[in-house]
Amino acid sequence: MHHGSGGPSETGQSAFAALSEIVQILSQDPRTDWSKVNIQALRDHLVDMDLVTTQATVRSQTEGRLVEFTISGTGNVAAAVRRMVLAHSPMLEMASGWAVAAEPSPDGAIMRITVETDQERARVQGLGFFGVMTIGAHHQAHHMQIALGKDPHH
Repeated sequence: MHHGSGGPSETGQSAFAALSEIVQILSQDPRTDWSKVNIQALRDHLVDMDLVTTQATVRSQTEGRLVEFTISGTGNVAAAVRRMVLAHSPMLEMASGWAVAAEPSPDGAIMRITVETDQERARVQGLGFFGVMTIGAHHQAHHMQIALGKDPHH
Protein backbone atom coordinates (compact mmCIF):
# COMPACT_ATOMS: atom_id res chain seq x y z
CA MET A 1 0.00 0.00 0.00
CA HIS A 2 1.44 3.35 -1.06
CA HIS A 3 0.84 6.44 1.09
CA GLY A 4 3.06 8.89 -0.77
CA SER A 5 2.09 12.16 -2.34
CA GLY A 6 1.02 10.41 -5.53
CA GLY A 7 -1.76 8.47 -3.76
CA PRO A 8 -5.42 9.36 -3.50
CA SER A 9 -6.38 12.24 -1.25
CA GLU A 10 -10.19 12.01 -1.38
CA THR A 11 -11.82 9.97 1.36
CA GLY A 12 -14.72 8.94 -0.86
CA GLN A 13 -18.31 10.12 -0.93
CA SER A 14 -18.71 13.79 0.03
CA ALA A 15 -20.61 13.28 3.31
CA PHE A 16 -18.03 10.72 4.38
CA ALA A 17 -15.26 13.15 3.41
CA ALA A 18 -16.86 15.94 5.48
CA LEU A 19 -17.17 13.62 8.49
CA SER A 20 -13.59 12.45 8.04
CA GLU A 21 -12.30 16.01 7.91
CA ILE A 22 -14.07 16.96 11.15
CA VAL A 23 -12.91 13.78 12.93
CA GLN A 24 -9.32 14.50 11.90
CA ILE A 25 -9.52 18.09 13.16
CA LEU A 26 -11.05 17.00 16.47
CA SER A 27 -8.50 14.20 16.86
CA GLN A 28 -5.61 16.62 16.40
CA ASP A 29 -6.94 19.05 19.02
CA PRO A 30 -5.98 17.99 22.56
CA ARG A 31 -8.73 20.28 23.92
CA THR A 32 -11.50 18.25 22.26
CA ASP A 33 -14.09 17.27 24.86
CA TRP A 34 -15.09 13.88 23.48
CA SER A 35 -18.01 13.65 25.92
CA LYS A 36 -19.70 16.44 23.94
CA VAL A 37 -18.78 15.35 20.41
CA ASN A 38 -21.76 14.21 18.33
CA ILE A 39 -20.69 13.00 14.90
CA GLN A 40 -24.12 11.39 14.43
CA ALA A 41 -25.74 14.85 14.55
CA LEU A 42 -23.36 16.05 11.84
CA ARG A 43 -24.12 12.97 9.76
CA ASP A 44 -27.87 13.67 10.14
CA HIS A 45 -27.30 17.26 8.97
CA LEU A 46 -25.30 16.07 5.96
CA VAL A 47 -28.15 13.67 5.07
CA ASP A 48 -30.55 16.65 5.23
CA MET A 49 -28.25 18.60 2.90
CA ASP A 50 -28.20 15.70 0.45
CA LEU A 51 -31.98 15.19 0.54
CA VAL A 52 -32.66 18.89 -0.07
CA THR A 53 -30.07 19.19 -2.83
CA THR A 54 -30.97 16.03 -4.72
CA GLN A 55 -34.66 15.40 -4.06
CA ALA A 56 -36.48 18.64 -3.22
CA THR A 57 -38.59 20.43 -5.80
CA VAL A 58 -38.38 24.20 -6.04
CA ARG A 59 -40.85 26.61 -7.56
CA SER A 60 -39.97 30.30 -7.71
CA GLN A 61 -41.88 33.45 -8.42
CA THR A 62 -40.88 37.08 -8.48
CA GLU A 63 -42.93 40.13 -7.69
CA GLY A 64 -41.03 43.41 -7.82
CA ARG A 65 -37.91 42.96 -5.72
CA LEU A 66 -39.26 39.94 -3.85
CA VAL A 67 -38.20 36.46 -4.91
CA GLU A 68 -40.15 33.63 -3.32
CA PHE A 69 -38.99 30.03 -3.34
CA THR A 70 -41.43 27.27 -2.48
CA ILE A 71 -39.37 24.19 -1.64
CA SER A 72 -41.18 20.90 -1.29
CA GLY A 73 -40.83 17.17 -0.99
CA THR A 74 -42.45 14.20 0.68
CA GLY A 75 -41.62 12.36 3.89
CA ASN A 76 -38.00 12.76 4.94
CA VAL A 77 -37.39 15.29 2.16
CA ALA A 78 -40.11 17.65 3.45
CA ALA A 79 -38.72 17.42 6.99
CA ALA A 80 -35.16 18.06 5.73
CA VAL A 81 -36.38 21.07 3.71
CA ARG A 82 -37.98 22.58 6.82
CA ARG A 83 -34.86 22.08 8.94
CA MET A 84 -32.45 23.38 6.30
CA VAL A 85 -34.46 26.40 5.10
CA LEU A 86 -35.44 27.61 8.56
CA ALA A 87 -31.88 27.19 9.88
CA HIS A 88 -30.12 28.73 6.88
CA SER A 89 -32.33 31.79 6.35
CA PRO A 90 -30.93 33.90 9.23
CA MET A 91 -27.36 33.04 8.15
CA LEU A 92 -28.19 33.97 4.55
CA GLU A 93 -29.62 37.29 5.68
CA MET A 94 -26.47 38.11 7.67
CA ALA A 95 -24.12 37.06 4.85
CA SER A 96 -26.00 38.76 2.00
CA GLY A 97 -27.63 41.85 3.50
CA TRP A 98 -30.92 40.81 1.91
CA ALA A 99 -34.15 40.59 3.90
CA VAL A 100 -34.76 36.85 4.18
CA ALA A 101 -37.87 35.29 5.71
CA ALA A 102 -38.75 31.62 5.93
CA GLU A 103 -41.72 29.67 7.14
CA PRO A 104 -42.61 25.99 7.21
CA SER A 105 -45.24 24.61 4.86
CA PRO A 106 -47.01 21.24 4.95
CA ASP A 107 -44.64 19.74 2.38
CA GLY A 108 -41.47 21.77 3.05
CA ALA A 109 -40.87 25.49 3.43
CA ILE A 110 -41.19 28.88 1.79
CA MET A 111 -38.26 31.30 1.60
CA ARG A 112 -38.80 34.94 0.66
CA ILE A 113 -35.88 37.16 -0.27
CA THR A 114 -36.39 40.90 -0.67
CA VAL A 115 -33.59 42.89 -2.27
CA GLU A 116 -32.98 46.60 -2.82
CA THR A 117 -31.95 46.69 -6.48
CA ASP A 118 -32.87 45.08 -9.77
CA GLN A 119 -29.29 43.83 -10.04
CA GLU A 120 -29.61 42.00 -6.71
CA ARG A 121 -32.95 40.56 -7.82
CA ALA A 122 -31.29 39.27 -11.00
CA ARG A 123 -28.54 37.70 -8.88
CA VAL A 124 -31.06 35.91 -6.63
CA GLN A 125 -32.98 34.69 -9.68
CA GLY A 126 -29.79 33.53 -11.38
CA LEU A 127 -28.56 31.70 -8.30
CA GLY A 128 -31.93 30.16 -7.62
CA PHE A 129 -32.71 28.45 -4.33
CA PHE A 130 -29.78 26.05 -4.43
CA GLY A 131 -27.33 28.81 -5.22
CA VAL A 132 -28.50 31.09 -2.41
CA MET A 133 -28.22 28.17 0.01
CA THR A 134 -24.46 28.13 -0.63
CA ILE A 135 -23.93 31.80 0.27
CA GLY A 136 -21.83 32.52 3.31
CA ALA A 137 -18.58 30.89 4.35
CA HIS A 138 -20.30 29.44 7.38
CA HIS A 139 -20.69 25.82 6.34
CA GLN A 140 -17.44 24.41 7.68
CA ALA A 141 -17.71 26.26 11.01
CA HIS A 142 -21.37 25.26 11.16
CA HIS A 143 -20.42 21.60 10.71
CA MET A 144 -17.80 21.86 13.45
CA GLN A 145 -20.39 23.32 15.86
CA ILE A 146 -22.77 20.43 15.13
CA ALA A 147 -20.00 17.85 15.63
CA LEU A 148 -19.08 19.48 18.95
CA GLY A 149 -22.63 18.91 20.17
CA LYS A 150 -23.64 22.57 19.92
CA ASP A 151 -26.74 23.96 18.21
CA PRO A 152 -25.48 26.53 15.69
CA HIS A 153 -29.04 27.50 14.75
CA HIS A 154 -29.82 29.27 18.04
